[in-house]
Amino acid sequence: MKILVTGAAGFIGYHLTRRLLERGDTVIGIDSINDYYDIEIKKGRLLELGVDVKVESRELIEIESTKWNKLKFIKMDISDSKSMKWLFDEFDFDAVSHMAAQAGVRYSIENPQAYIDSNCTGFINILEGCKLGNVESLSYASSSSVYGLNSEQPFKESDGANHPVSLYAATKRANELMAHTYSHLYNLPTTGLRFFTVYGPWGRPDMALFKFTQNIIEGKSIEVYNQGEMERDFTYIDDIVDGIVKVIDNPAASERAVSASNPARSTVPYVIYNIGNSKPVKLLKFIEAIERKLGIDANKEFMPMQQGDVISTYADVSDLTNDLGYSPKISVEEGIGLFVDWYKSFYRIK
Repeated sequence: MKILVTGAAGFIGYHLTRRLLERGDTVIGIDSINDYYDIEIKKGRLLELGVDVKVESRELIEIESTKWNKLKFIKMDISDSKSMKWLFDEFDFDAVSHMAAQAGVRYSIENPQAYIDSNCTGFINILEGCKLGNVESLSYASSSSVYGLNSEQPFKESDGANHPVSLYAATKRANELMAHTYSHLYNLPTTGLRFFTVYGPWGRPDMALFKFTQNIIEGKSIEVYNQGEMERDFTYIDDIVDGIVKVIDNPAASERAVSASNPARSTVPYVIYNIGNSKPVKLLKFIEAIERKLGIDANKEFMPMQQGDVISTYADVSDLTNDLGYSPKISVEEGIGLFVDWYKSFYRIK
């Protein structure tokens, strides 16, 4: 298949691109390579894919990979409607996996416009491109954040998601509703994936595992929010990519009979899945696993709950398991070990 992967220099997009290339797909990867976090990490991911790009240029740049003859990388911004129209006119995509977004719950409070530009304007450009290009299926990144104030756990796709507590979450819920509209109007198969706390090698520096590891190694204190009374459904990147690939290979289909109370299914080709580990871990237990791997005790600074955050996440993944055979395999202890090994290698720490 010829597949468009947006956010190819990002954490999930990079790993997905590698997996698709390894199995023989042709991939067009795009990314704006913005400076939301350390560009050197994004450049490092691209170099692993055989792409050496000058990030300083603001012009659209096309680069052939030196490692993969079925990979072309294009530096471009999904919020640029003119460039996006060119992209879909230029390439005949079988499928689109949309992983690009302005990420981060807390940053959405500081810079809301970035989320509207990337997550809303960018997404409508993706939908329009898929419509005009007759793309066979669209999969896209949503988030567990959409569950917001929901208190009943584990979170199920059939639950309502109408009370987000951050603009980031609101834009992701908006994406799900926008996707349904295009599935209804244009029969475009769309699958939304609500990711649950993804971690692993090449992860984002604004995520807890990266910050904790960095600060512990450097002898700095780590900030532990809500006095440590939090838990997350930490999901290793390889398990996430397994799920995305299954979705790419199995486009959404219309449901013949749909309960009006289930917002994750429809009489049009539209579906939403949770994708997580389904084994939430207490934050303090997570920190202990990092300490064991590093052989260093963390200096913990206990903090109040942060605005826009939630206390707990826990994914019910039975729909994705029953429909497509999804089965996460990597434990948190193993996943943390793999991340720390990568971190030390990347930063040349012995």
